[in-house]
Amino acid sequence: MGKLVVLKLGQGNLNTGFSVTLQISSEGEHPYFESNGQLPPAPELAVAYTQWQISYRHSLQGNLRITFPQTQVTNISKRDLFPECDRLSFQLHKQVNLWLNSPQFRPLKEQLLEKLNTEESIRILLQTEDNQLRRIPLHLWDFFERYPQAEMALSSNNYERKSKSQPPKSHVKILAILGDSTGINIQKDRVLLEQLPNAEVTFLVEPQRQLLNDELWLQEWDILFFAGHSFTKSETEIGYFHINSTDSLTITELKNALVKAIAQGLQLAIFNSCDGLGLATNLADLHIPQMIVMREPVPDKVAQEFLKNFLTEFSDGKPLYQSVREARMKLQGLENDFPCASWLPVICQNPAEIPP
Repeated sequence: MGKLVVLKLGQGNLNTGFSVTLQISSEGEHPYFESNGQLPPAPELAVAYTQWQISYRHSLQGNLRITFPQTQVTNISKRDLFPECDRLSFQLHKQVNLWLNSPQFRPLKEQLLEKLNTEESIRILLQTEDNQLRRIPLHLWDFFERYPQAEMALSSNNYERKSKSQPPKSHVKILAILGDSTGINIQKDRVLLEQLPNAEVTFLVEPQRQLLNDELWLQEWDILFFAGHSFTKSETEIGYFHINSTDSLTITELKNALVKAIAQGLQLAIFNSCDGLGLATNLADLHIPQMIVMREPVPDKVAQEFLKNFLTEFSDGKPLYQSVREARMKLQGLENDFPCASWLPVICQNPAEIPP
């Protein structure tokens, strides 16, 4: 039986630090261990992340599943920016480990090392409302090198389990939205989904809002998939996804239909598109069980490779978290051309639900 680790962060930010409550339980059971601790102020981590993010986004202009404002486009060759992005990624990696291995947090880390087995499956939920911290790739913590079957997910401090009746099914029903494809190739996403065994996939290609709304209401879906352009407005943390070449939607604009879909058994939403944490935060408010998003703008090739690797692992019967971890780590093979590709995919989890 796998283990569930919850790191619940109290009020705070990287400039003030956080109180931390650690809980450990066997999967599906009440916690058998709880302890309290602290994460110290880490302004250097905040600076390292901001510097890396700026360099990363400049290095990847073009061929992304996002549209940047024109003011962000530069004449600098993205190839020239790779060494700077690599240097700043090293600094961010270093600052993540300095923070999570700090003396203030060490007692909780030692309790994790004492109580967890390196051979067991481990889900680690980071419960925080701090938007900047949710963006930082904390899977760079050296703890994960010791635990090859551990994967971190983001979750909210506010959650609820929605009761739903789900009779056994012989196949998985997927609603796949293929949105605005300007400048990218999302037909590869379609081919990969069409090859899935034991799956019934309905494709909506650049749909109008009314059609998407109706499909969510009319049928019982297990998985909602989106490929296309998306982005998060940093000042509001609201996510937008372009369902066609002229229309973008927020989660709020589909709220009633999504609430209905979740009540009818929707288990997983996958946004194989850019900068999806805003969408994940907004969808978590509706208490969906699980989501997979990209924490930053994602190159087209990286999105395609992640989907291919994830579907291969997941359709072979591996647990969701293991499938995401392996698919994410395989992206390192693309990092000569796409820096930090393996940092991008992240699970967002409703703590009240147990993933497949």
